[in-house]
This record gives sequence, C-alpha cells and structure tokens, in this order.
Amino acid sequence: MIRPEPIGPVDATVVPRYAGPATFARLPRADEVEHVDVAVVGMPFDSGVSYRPGARFGPAHIRASSKLLRPYHPALDVSPFAAQQVADAGDLAINPFDIEDAIRAIEHGADALRERGATLLSIGGDHTIALPLLRSLHREHGRIAVLHFDAHLDTWDTYFGAPYTHGTPFRRAAEEGLLDPEHCLHVGIRGPLYSDKDLAADGVLGFQVIGSDDYQLDGLASVVERVRARLGDAPVYVSVDIDVLDPAHAPGTGTPEAGGLTSRELLHSLRGLVGANVVGADIVEVAPAYDHAEITGIAAAHVGYELLSVLAANR
Repeated sequence: MIRPEPIGPVDATVVPRYAGPATFARLPRADEVEHVDVAVVGMPFDSGVSYRPGARFGPAHIRASSKLLRPYHPALDVSPFAAQQVADAGDLAINPFDIEDAIRAIEHGADALRERGATLLSIGGDHTIALPLLRSLHREHGRIAVLHFDAHLDTWDTYFGAPYTHGTPFRRAAEEGLLDPEHCLHVGIRGPLYSDKDLAADGVLGFQVIGSDDYQLDGLASVVERVRARLGDAPVYVSVDIDVLDPAHAPGTGTPEAGGLTSRELLHSLRGLVGANVVGADIVEVAPAYDHAEITGIAAAHVGYELLSVLAANR
C-alpha cells in the first residue's frame, strides 16, 4: 500500500503562528491523518515530584512554545515533518492521586499508540513517566540503552519510603530487567549528592556518567564521541530532563541545579544521535509556573525538534 505524503504544520505564511492550532509545532492531530510515524504525546503528571510541583502543565507549555518551529533543519539537512508523518496524539488521562495507577495508564496508553506503529516523543510531566514508557518499549525491543540527560541520577531507591517517584525510575527499570547495563549513560550530572554511595550504587545498575563539567573540560565533540561509543548499536531511549540545562537556560523546572549545560550544548549533543538506533524519547520536568518569557518552554520545544529531526534523518 502506498502511503500518502506526510501532512506537515500549518503554513506560517498563510496563518500567523499565534493563530494556529494548539498542537506541537502546529502539526495535525493524530486523528486527522491516515497513519502516524511519530506521535507527540503529552503526559500531564507531576505527582512524583519531590520539590516544586507544576510539571503537569508542561505539555501545554511546550506546545505553546513550539509555534516558532519551522519545517527545515539546516544543520542536519532534513525536513522532519516531510520525511515522516508526525502528529500530536494529545494528552493521556493520568490519575493525579494514585501513582501506581498513573504508571499503569501511561504504560497502556504507550502500548496503544505503539501498536499502531508510532514511535513516541513523550512530553511531560515529571520523570516518573520514564518507567512505564520503558516497560512498553521493552516488550518489543528487549533490554534498552537509556541515554539520560539530567542534573540528577534518578536511580535512588525511595523517597519517604515511596518506590515510584521522579527520582527512582531508572532504579526500578534496572531492577525489572528493562535496561541494557552495557550501554546506559547519564549526561549532565552535577551538584551535591546525599553521599558517595549514590554514585557507587548507580554504577552497579550499569550506568556510566558524563558530568556537566566534562563539556567544559573535554569539549562537546569529545562528549558526543563518548556517547556514541557507549550506545553502540543498542536500541536507545533518550530521556531529557530539562534541568540538565543551567537555570539560566531553563528556570522553569522543579529541581534546578547551578552549573548546567547551555541550550546550544544540549541541542548539539542530540544531533550527534544521527545513526543511533533511537526507539523512543521523552522531555520532562518543564514546570511553567517558574518559567520566564518562555525560556524553558522554548528550550524544550527545540529539544523535541532535534529529536524529531534525528528520527527523520535515521529513516
């Protein structure tokens, strides 16, 4: 069967950007196209946060900040909305009062979208959402290499005795056998820890660490080379906590840490994934109540654009 040409964003030379539909990059809704190669899906959930709440409003904020995205990516020489059908699948309905029920809803929602052949770009929401998304991917791909951009490890055991929070998803995923311990990597880690045991325990789970300071000391090209060497040919899930950026570049987040990446460093790092076997991605921890002039939302929207462009280039 010959598929129709992808339907792209609303033409900004015909309809002003501020008047377009409230979808990511003004793309069509999933119910407006015959098939979906990549679904942008909102995960409005923040019941797993340990400090500032508000990331449940992240999906709407990222969509609003994505209106300025354009259809051609000159650095990668790719048109991400022409090379694949990208559509906005709306938001999942997620229980804000019961974390385990929320996790089940995310897993089932991801399964339903992926069964239709879509790769998911999930916009959150707090980092708890990564666990059910990895569960869904594991059923198809087996053990997953997680490329995790974050200021924090997110491999702690519990908070206040609770096993499912935004600081524990990758510990639970490792315990459930979802991760490929030979290919997982944190990027951008910085700031104080509870103790030196945090790093030791993280290493046991199979993660290597590229710290934020490595960008300054070794340079961007070296970091990208290390990332690609670590990932190899494994199926890769890219998880971007927006607090990997310095608060100057992403003030609108729940647990900011000084000394982070610039938005330019993050976007260039993601471009280095062309050729990697990326099977899914998320952007999490955007909390618009603490944002100013859409700084964080714009950064997150461009992160999404880079990820979509990588998926297009990989086709």
